[in-house]
Amino acid sequence: MTVIYHTPLSPDQQRAAGMPTPQPLAMADQVRFSDLDTNNHVNNTVYFEWFERLRIRYTQSLVERGLIDSPGPRVVIRSGSIRYLQEMLEREDYIVTCRCTSFRNTSYALAQEVWVGRELRATFECILVLLERDGSGRYPLPDRLKQYFEQTENARPEG
Repeated sequence: MTVIYHTPLSPDQQRAAGMPTPQPLAMADQVRFSDLDTNNHVNNTVYFEWFERLRIRYTQSLVERGLIDSPGPRVVIRSGSIRYLQEMLEREDYIVTCRCTSFRNTSYALAQEVWVGRELRATFECILVLLERDGSGRYPLPDRLKQYFEQTENARPEG
């Protein structure tokens, strides 16, 4: 892989790295020794760190684009499910991706993936909920955010 680590990858860079379909946000990195467990493959908890790091960057980009108010709602995970498809080893270059797949009035679903070349190694599906800053209840997704999800990320409205 000839991509720059820790920098959002353009669609062309994603394709050149072997990604079959470019995603709205993708970043590359390399497996470090500290990511390994006693079996010398990436520890299961490390995937959550990779997904969280990119999910935070994704949310920050929504704020930077003016799609979520700042200061705005708290964004929290309501639920999530991870699938480990193939082990990962030290020094492998990988790409983590993130995109919205669907949304409701106060929540949205994200699909996150880890790729090594053309191989999908892990997936994480999660539901994020927007809450009022003071914790008093849910915060509605702004219409401009819903429109962005539909038009730019091909997300579908639910319910």
